[in-house]
Amino acid sequence: MIIDCHGHFTTVPTALHEWRKKQLEGSGVHGQPLHISDEELRQSLEGKQLRFQKERGLDLTLFSPIAGQMGHHLGTPEQSVEWSEVCNDLIHRVCQLYPRNFAGVCQLPQSSSAGDFGVQASVHELERCVTELGFVACNLNPDPSGGFWKVPPLTDRTYYPLYEKMVDLDVPAMIHVSSSCNPCHHHVGAHYLNGDTTAFMQFLLAPQLFKDFPTLRFVIPHGGGAVPYHWGRYRGLAQDMGMEKLNEGLLKNVFFDTCVYHQAGVDLLTKVVPTENILFGSEMIGAVKGVDPETGHNYDDTKRYVEATTSLSAAQRQAVFAGNVLRVYPRLKQYIQD
Repeated sequence: MIIDCHGHFTTVPTALHEWRKKQLEGSGVHGQPLHISDEELRQSLEGKQLRFQKERGLDLTLFSPIAGQMGHHLGTPEQSVEWSEVCNDLIHRVCQLYPRNFAGVCQLPQSSSAGDFGVQASVHELERCVTELGFVACNLNPDPSGGFWKVPPLTDRTYYPLYEKMVDLDVPAMIHVSSSCNPCHHHVGAHYLNGDTTAFMQFLLAPQLFKDFPTLRFVIPHGGGAVPYHWGRYRGLAQDMGMEKLNEGLLKNVFFDTCVYHQAGVDLLTKVVPTENILFGSEMIGAVKGVDPETGHNYDDTKRYVEATTSLSAAQRQAVFAGNVLRVYPRLKQYIQD
């Protein structure tokens, strides 16, 4: 079995974007339902998402709202709550239509303008999505200010109520920024990778977090940003600060996906990071949609890279494809059995 831990509903019908535009403009959609038929959902999924999933030999995708459209820096805290509910309810409908193909991962109503940055609202939405909608995880934005980093680090005690709920529900969070309104940081080419790298360093600097929450789990996407490439730097920093070795401390709680879009990158990831900390992910259809002229295959067809790398044994490769994902996302087991 092959489980893709990183998927977004990037082919969503345009009605969702129109609803959001009207909401932010104050054009009267507050409290109004989003009108998208089941047939429209099928059409938006079967032409690309489901077709690529089948063509690439993937069995199940952990599916969440479009990360770049979370827009936590936009609108009011109340609008962020409403927007998250609308997006998460749409993901739930997709999972109901295609229960063998998708498992839900929720967007949280974080807000850079809320006093607690939307943490309490996020607690409520996470509980709703997991207990009522059957979701298996959430996405957590380390920078809801949209590229200006105006919020405390993820290790700040402000986030503790959310972490308590994650532990209680036994669900992980994927670290994922949204769009960037800072012209210095392109959202896909810079901001996403900056967010991944920054979150890892925040965790490294605050080992108390995982002492307070020993079972708390985070997945850092996009291959961990710059982290695997600079693994010696992070090992050295931990050593200089008198901390535990990475594989004896931080890596009990932090994992990486394989959303790295070339063979050399996946080779490096699988050589440097312990296999048990690597989860298969593709983020299709997302950041890079084209075909690599050097290979003739889509950049985001990451299954090919994992299959081709010589750094993994057959057993390790299967752990990356499914075993590790099931371990980090334990609610998936019941989902698959059902």
